[in-house]
Amino acid sequence: MRIMGLDVGSKTVGVALSDEFGWTAQGLETIKIDEEKNEFGFERLGQLLKEYGVEQVVIGLPKNMNGTIGPRAEASKRFAEEVERLFSVPTVLWDERLTTMAAERVLLEADVSRKKRKKVIDKMAATMILQGYLDSKK
Repeated sequence: MRIMGLDVGSKTVGVALSDEFGWTAQGLETIKIDEEKNEFGFERLGQLLKEYGVEQVVIGLPKNMNGTIGPRAEASKRFAEEVERLFSVPTVLWDERLTTMAAERVLLEADVSRKKRKKVIDKMAATMILQGYLDSKK
């Protein structure tokens, strides 16, 4: 069973995919979106769900450090509801506090340039969200 992980932002959605056994997460791509224009990349997301036979989607829930739900987390909840409505696939909201910062740190330690980091940070954050979820299931 393949599981997809998403890191939803206001400009991009990082996409990761599990292997068929649900053991490891790999970054797949970054979908450009525009929240202000209500463009959420659902067409591309639908293509990926179908192409890889995804049976579940894990979406990062960016809670505040004190555990409360802010505007970004509310946006992730709405995104999850829309994924379920459009594609009839179950979603899980996964606490993603610090995943983008952790991804940034890994890329900095690997001495990846700022320009290259910007291109892969969301995909890497999605991978970390999904891997955290997969690890919790073991």
